[in-house]
Amino acid sequence: MDYFIFLAQLSGIFIILAVSLNLINGICGQFSLGHAGFWAVGAYTGAAFTVFLNLPVPGFVNLLLSCGASFIAASIAGLIIGVPCLRLRGDYLAIATLGFGEIIRIIIMNMESVGGPRGFTGIPKLANIGWVYLWVAITVIFVANLLRGSHGRAIISIREDEIAAESMGIYTFKYKTLAFVIGAGFAGVAGTLYAHTQEFLAPTGFTFMWSVIILLMVILGGLGSITGSIVGAIILTVLPELLRFFGQTVSEWRMVIYSLLLICLMLARPGGIFGKHEFNILKFLRLDKKENA
Repeated sequence: MDYFIFLAQLSGIFIILAVSLNLINGICGQFSLGHAGFWAVGAYTGAAFTVFLNLPVPGFVNLLLSCGASFIAASIAGLIIGVPCLRLRGDYLAIATLGFGEIIRIIIMNMESVGGPRGFTGIPKLANIGWVYLWVAITVIFVANLLRGSHGRAIISIREDEIAAESMGIYTFKYKTLAFVIGAGFAGVAGTLYAHTQEFLAPTGFTFMWSVIILLMVILGGLGSITGSIVGAIILTVLPELLRFFGQTVSEWRMVIYSLLLICLMLARPGGIFGKHEFNILKFLRLDKKENA
């Protein structure tokens, strides 16, 4: 039972990461490959806050304060990276954000105060499934409400046609930076929750491949779909673990099978499972009533 709770908790952390990256890549239309860097900034900031400060308050208060600190730290990192990089487009932006993500990881690796290459130990286990899914709800509600407002429509217009958006008077650099900073901030919160779930951090846990895996979650669910990001994160967190239960032979080949299943799914649904659409529970229930009538 503890294993399944841990898997559900890990799925929640990846949902926050996928939804926050979807704001940058899917909704704003920018190609970022440095999300693991913001995740690392949040993880180490949150862990350092609880380990070094150790405020004489209940554990959940320390967790909330560390989540706030990690959101601010990762947002600042996103601003520092976004201001010079977001003037680039396409592959150039991807290469630049990839480089900054690796720079963040190397800096952490050379910081002896947080363990350097040996890893950061002694992190208290403050996060639980309730706190993780509270932050999942906050992230999803915040991004969904952002998209319903004028700022969200401006961000979406950049994805559809940046030149046309500029010609209509939208300050595209401002809104691209806004999406980048908010996405980085929520990735930082996911990092704090991850640190206080795992109780150990190592720089090797935030490599470029994790940025790719989070991007795969977004693409699998559908670029631009919050619902798709949630489903994609759950699938790519749970699927590799499910393959462990099919015997020794399957377990040895699980990553190959996992990759083949992904290829087949993307061939069948090249736009992702949801595309740019969202699952509307109210609409679903109305359709269900009509069918039963």
